[in-house]
Amino acid sequence: MIKFENVYKEYGNGVRALLNINLEIPEGDFVFLVGSSGAGKSSMIKLLIREEEVTRGRILIDDIDITKISKYSVPKLRRNISVVFQDFRLLPKKTVFENISYALEIVGASRKEINRKVDRALELVNLQDKKKAHLDELSGGESQRVAIARAIVNKPPILACDEPTGNLDENTAREIMHSLLKINDAGTTVIMATHAVNIVNELKKHVVTLKDGAIVSNIEKGGYYCELD
Repeated sequence: MIKFENVYKEYGNGVRALLNINLEIPEGDFVFLVGSSGAGKSSMIKLLIREEEVTRGRILIDDIDITKISKYSVPKLRRNISVVFQDFRLLPKKTVFENISYALEIVGASRKEINRKVDRALELVNLQDKKKAHLDELSGGESQRVAIARAIVNKPPILACDEPTGNLDENTAREIMHSLLKINDAGTTVIMATHAVNIVNELKKHVVTLKDGAIVSNIEKGGYYCELD
C-alpha cells in the first residue's frame, strides 16, 4: 500500500507543485495520473522515488514513511520502486541484453540468475528476438520496451512510469501498454503519468486527475477528465 498524506511540494521560487495530496494506492493497483502539463503528475513520481523531498506531509510505503529515511537508504528504496522515463535513458553502446543485465550485475547476481531474469523480462515486453540487438537497430517503441524490461528485471513491487508513451505513435503506445498490463497482471503495482486520453479512456483503470497541484478527481475505474485540459 502506498499512501500520500497531506503532501505539499513547494519550490524555492515560490511555485507550488502539489497541494494537500491525499491518496491511497493498494498493492497490485494500476493507476493513471492525468492532467495538463504542470498539474503535478511528475512531481508525485519524483517524491515517490525521493528524487525530491516533500515540503510537508508524509508518503508511506507499507507503513514506512519514506520522507523520513536517510539519504543512505534511498538506493534501497529505489530497488523496490523502478522508474521508466519518456526518454528511455538507455546505455547507447550496449546491446539489449547488456542494458537489462546491467541492473543485475551491479547487485552481484550470478550469470545464471542474470540470464534467467533477463529472459523473463524480455518475455514480458515481447522482445525475446531482440536480445542481442544494438540500440540503433531498434524502433522507438522497442527501445521503450527495453527500458521497461530493465526497470522490472529485479521484479520491483512498484513500477512508476513518467509519460512512457509520450513520444510514440498510437499503435506503438498500445504495444507499450500491453507490456505494462502484463507486468501489472504479474503482481507489480503500476503508477503511470500520462496525457494519452484514448488509452486512459479505453482501459478504465484507477484514474487520479490533478489540476494546479491538487487532486480533483479520484475514480477507481474511470476515464480521462477531459474538461481539465
